[in-house]
Amino acid sequence: MKLYGFWRSLATYRVRAALALKGIEVEQISINLLQGKQHAEEYKAINPQSVVPALVIDGGPPLFQSMAILEYLEETHPRPALLPKDPRGRARVRGLAQIVVSDGHPLVVPRIRGYLEREMHQDEPARNKWLAHWTATALEALEAHLAKEKETGRFCHGDSPTLADICLASQVFGAKFFNVGTEDVPTVMRIFGECTKIDAFDRSQPLKQPDAPKNPTH
Repeated sequence: MKLYGFWRSLATYRVRAALALKGIEVEQISINLLQGKQHAEEYKAINPQSVVPALVIDGGPPLFQSMAILEYLEETHPRPALLPKDPRGRARVRGLAQIVVSDGHPLVVPRIRGYLEREMHQDEPARNKWLAHWTATALEALEAHLAKEKETGRFCHGDSPTLADICLASQVFGAKFFNVGTEDVPTVMRIFGECTKIDAFDRSQPLKQPDAPKNPTH
């Protein structure tokens, strides 16, 4: 099993965390997004969209899109479960996850930042304002649900981590990368703290990856 990704890719982090939680060994292959390696023909043969992650299993067709990979891992390696047993609970967890995966993260990825600079002629302060706005918007949406809904426990849904917690953690790392304040999302940060107590989450974090720089600049 090979995982093509990059240390600071939040989508890759989500897959790393799920693999670690399920105890699945994987070979990591770094695709340096900052150097444009995702556009190399060799990688485009794996993922024509030129994004990470991509998961290759037993030489079969690559799996792509982090949420699809997470669902695949849940179906093929059901223990420990990252989705509740009941349909309503599963829908809630998926909904929380999609706040990040569908609404928040896609607006701050490198190709969007590059487009804002090249085509929209937005300077760095304007781009940073964009990043901060959409990162905070997703965190605030998570907070609104988690703070009031009775299903919230130690983690997003009950007292064991789910796909929602993986996605929440990735969004918090994004906030750290973009210097976005988190003081207005105390429930999110409490749950993030619980996640970081788990070894699988801790060793999956971006700055602990082999391709992470010693002194990163974001």
